[in-house]
Amino acid sequence: MSGSVVGVLAGAAREAAHAGGAGRSCRACGQGEEVLADRADGVVVRHGRAVAKAHAPGTDAGGHRARLAVAAHPLLAGVLLPPLPLTAPEAHGRPVTAWPYGLPVDPEDPDAAPWEEVAALLARLHTVRPAELPGPLPLMRGPVKAAAALGRMRAAAGGHPAAASVERAWAGLPAWARGEEAAPRGGFLCHGDLHLGQLVRHPAPAGPWLLIDVDDLGLGDPAWDLARPAAWYAAGLLAPEVWQRFLGAYTAARGPAAGSGDPWVRLDVPARALTVQTAALALARAAAERREPDETETAMLDACARIACLPPELAGPDPS
Repeated sequence: MSGSVVGVLAGAAREAAHAGGAGRSCRACGQGEEVLADRADGVVVRHGRAVAKAHAPGTDAGGHRARLAVAAHPLLAGVLLPPLPLTAPEAHGRPVTAWPYGLPVDPEDPDAAPWEEVAALLARLHTVRPAELPGPLPLMRGPVKAAAALGRMRAAAGGHPAAASVERAWAGLPAWARGEEAAPRGGFLCHGDLHLGQLVRHPAPAGPWLLIDVDDLGLGDPAWDLARPAAWYAAGLLAPEVWQRFLGAYTAARGPAAGSGDPWVRLDVPARALTVQTAALALARAAAERREPDETETAMLDACARIACLPPELAGPDPS
């Protein structure tokens, strides 16, 4: 099925790149198509200055439309990459969107990662008033994705010795962090899946950094968007000075996620949830590839083991 989806996306990317269909044969531009991603949760094809994406099967139609409207809204200009128009936004029952092509963060140059820039973008996102946006807005999907990661681990690697500590760390989280009830600090506009792969420069190669991928965007606790770098820092994978630069830039831009006191009062639970999610996915991937977890994955699994040993009184501080 992915081959037929790729074919539809190639046509959509050509349409988007050539202003609504002019020059679909692309004889003049000389550009071909390039598959940038081919996963169950998203297939992405590039043609020149545009990309087309087929979203996950079963994507909620109402939430999808609301998220696209937010990405296109003037209040999010300079924060979110806006979508391009399409005449046929569907491929084999999967929603299709088109976007300008932007230059991603270079994974081979971690020292050049734009931590301060992404912190400022998050602060701007979190301070947009949801009441001023088209709605109704869906909930941010971060906790739901964390729960799905546990499901993947159980199916692929439930018998691995490290899976037990991942399960214990998960069980120690409050219900809202497991996606079982609303977050106590919900109501903020959140990205929902923040990592460095969600940034591009547009226009490429030297335009400003913008956030991409609104599949998980919605209302929730803004601390969730800081949770992945917080988890990396806590696991020893992000240098303390980088973490401080990131958090300092977010605070300087008046982001509301960390509060005015000890930031870990609000960040601790989401950071632990992202640690569990990352560790669960690490075990699932390692099992699929018939290997043991690598050094980075082991660091997250070790962090889960430490979380699993926390006494109950430290397992879920009130983030309000």
